[in-house]
Amino acid sequence: MNRKICVITGTRAEYGLLRWLIQGIAEAPDLELQIIATGMHLSPEFGLTWREIEKDGYTISRKVEMLTSSDTPVGIAKAMGLGMIGFADALDELRPDLIVVLGDRFEIFAAVAAAMVARIPVAHIHGGEATEGLIDEAIRHSISKMSHLHFVAAEEYRQRVIQLGEAPERVFLVGGLGIDNIKRLTLLDRANLEASLGWSLGEKNLLVTFHPV
Repeated sequence: MNRKICVITGTRAEYGLLRWLIQGIAEAPDLELQIIATGMHLSPEFGLTWREIEKDGYTISRKVEMLTSSDTPVGIAKAMGLGMIGFADALDELRPDLIVVLGDRFEIFAAVAAAMVARIPVAHIHGGEATEGLIDEAIRHSISKMSHLHFVAAEEYRQRVIQLGEAPERVFLVGGLGIDNIKRLTLLDRANLEASLGWSLGEKNLLVTFHPV
């Protein structure tokens, strides 16, 4: 009997990191892939990105609505409550052997809390990282404490998860999932890159990004 592995995704960005892991589960002969889409994937405001999952050829097992169109503290708390209700029903119907989650968003916190109560093991990716001054860090560490398997991106993060009290033999240093995407990405040559950007590169170039937080 195949083990049912349920991947839970709430944003386009996080799905992009999970994409090749999902592919690996789908192709494994002894695994059955389940996908739960939630959060911004289901929001018209953010482009209904659950369609991208289906466009890639995957079946979405369940959709859990939880957004309240408010990013206030009250709105987020209510969304988490709605999420726990929705995930309780979805996980009861799907009955996965393991859920796989990534990161530190409140949608994922709600999913993992419901799974913990249902005694469903959780595999957490990208735990142990630090986000100073934001609720992301508290949510991420809380998810780690409710999880059973930990797949971290760096040795520093592995040590932090162990410091939280998790068993070292269940904390695996695997690197960042983004590397899988980079290795599979077809890069533009200089001429095509300049054409796509609409301007010519100089002898030396500097790319600056600014995180909205």
